[in-house]
Amino acid sequence: MTIPTEDYKAHAQPTLSMTEFVALMAMLTSLVALCIDAMLPALNIIGNELNSTGSQQNHLIVTIFFVGMAFGQLFFGPFADTRGRRSSILLGLLIFCIGTVVCMLATSMEMMLFGRFVQAFGVAGPRISAMAIIRDIYVGATMAKVMSFIMMVFILVPMLAPILGQLVIQISGWWYILVWFLVIGVFTGSWFMLRQPETLTRDMRRPFSFTEIKEAAGFILTHRQVMAYILLMGCIFGAFLAYISASQTIFQTIYNMGDWFPYIFATLAFSIGFASFINSQLVERIGMLRLCHIALHGHIVMSCCLLISAVVFAGIPPIELFIGGLFIDFFFVGILFGNMNALAMQPLGQVAGVGAALIGAISSAMAVPIALIIDSFLAATITPIVTGFIVFGIVSLMLFKFAQTTPHHAQ
Repeated sequence: MTIPTEDYKAHAQPTLSMTEFVALMAMLTSLVALCIDAMLPALNIIGNELNSTGSQQNHLIVTIFFVGMAFGQLFFGPFADTRGRRSSILLGLLIFCIGTVVCMLATSMEMMLFGRFVQAFGVAGPRISAMAIIRDIYVGATMAKVMSFIMMVFILVPMLAPILGQLVIQISGWWYILVWFLVIGVFTGSWFMLRQPETLTRDMRRPFSFTEIKEAAGFILTHRQVMAYILLMGCIFGAFLAYISASQTIFQTIYNMGDWFPYIFATLAFSIGFASFINSQLVERIGMLRLCHIALHGHIVMSCCLLISAVVFAGIPPIELFIGGLFIDFFFVGILFGNMNALAMQPLGQVAGVGAALIGAISSAMAVPIALIIDSFLAATITPIVTGFIVFGIVSLMLFKFAQTTPHHAQ
């Protein structure tokens, strides 16, 4: 089978204004962040009400979401390439709503975790297909620029979601966070259905067969440049997921910051959004590769500084020093996120759906155990978190350098 990917061509023309397109794609992809971050202030409350076995099981409300995402992406990637992007998004939103209802009816942690898995499986549809739509319309540095704009809008969700979650808890209880999920899911699906046409025409669709999927996946899995970027994303995201899963424990238990937690989380999320803005301004002039090179080195250096501060202050540096260090560190992580997705997606052309699926599934499959391992060492200090940043940052740098040895790499 010949897969026409290396010409880096777009398959569709934009039909929405850039502003509306960015906003719509950001809404579709931000459902993931919403479902994670809005629940963070409620983890202990949910655990207490549903009789969890402890904080580690409470953290599973976050980490199980990424397991469901991994499986969902493996389904919706081929589905998006064979049935089109619109069908994938609308089916995914339907499953997401069903999973949300299961969570609303949960009477045990096991039922809650099952509902979270179904939620995540469904939300993989909008996430995968939104990425594929972007790849259908844009390529190269322009695609990276669009992704950076989307990241700028997307980042408002993790900034505001924990604050919204805490307000909902204080006013009416954690159950109503799930009601908001339903409302936002229905609104976004209606907006998409009314405004965004299909970007993968019937003549461009691949027939659904295990042979076709196997061959397309084989192309991706043996493309060493793409795989290097996928593994790199898994490492960076795994260490970052460890922080997200444990953030409530870090700020409310170790640092005893109480109701300040959502605002601290929002401040650090702003750093990633600011990085995305800077990236959107620089990527066409400097290039994705050079920006990633700078960001990886910056991430490792700042993580080392955080580890030194943890050693000096017996594992708990002053909160101002810790937040300041994370703010700078996450700026470099924000530079990496949009560019790495664009670099991995660049060569995938007509197999963008399967490509986005494998990128998400493999990176998530790596990230979840990495996060669980790092968090298993978390007790009364922040040392395990920053150590994870360093270790997997160095591995990521090695993978990045490996990718550069591949001929015809994207600029």
